[in-house]
Order: sequence, then C-alpha cells, then structure tokens
Amino acid sequence: QTQEALSELERSMDVIIDVFHQYSRREGHRDTLTKRELKLLIEKQLANYLKHVKSQATIDEIMKDLDINRDAQLSFSEVMLLITRVTIATHEHLHEVEDQQQHQHKHQH
Repeated sequence: QTQEALSELERSMDVIIDVFHQYSRREGHRDTLTKRELKLLIEKQLANYLKHVKSQATIDEIMKDLDINRDAQLSFSEVMLLITRVTIATHEHLHEVEDQQQHQHKHQH
C-alpha cells in the first residue's frame, strides 16, 4: 500500500506533534506537559520567538493562562493555544517589518 507524500503543511503538523511528545514524555503523564517540561520546550524550541520569556514568573503566568482545566499540566490542545498565539504574533510582526521596509524603500527614490 503506497501512501501519498505529505504536503509541507502536513509535515509541519507532524513536527509539532513530535516536538510536543519529545517534551511530554519526560515526566508525569506521557501526553501532557508539566510546568518544567513547558519551560524546557519554550527554552529549546521557541527561544527566538519568545526571547522575553526568561523568568520563572513568566513561565508560571503562561502555564496559568494555558491550563484551561486547571489540572497543573498542559494537554496538546492547551499547548496548541501557545503555538497558535506565537504563530499569529510572528505573522503580524513579519508584515510590520515588510511594511516598514517597503515604506523606507519608497522614500529612498
């Protein structure tokens, strides 16, 4: 049985799932993130996009914000809220940079 090659977006989705599991399986429940696992994931996987997240207080705040059911761990869908927010913010930032560059370019003529 041959399987069609995954699209670029489908491969990206698989990577998100794989990365989540790299961190969720370290301690506690195998399919949720503890606060320590979340901190590691942010430090290692979102270091460029979440540069400002350095303090434990900020990690605590992110955890509290994402932990919808208040069970002190994050499910995949709860972590996806963070990934979605970061992706949206990055998309908006890229457009801001693009707009600034176009604006500067117009004034150079």
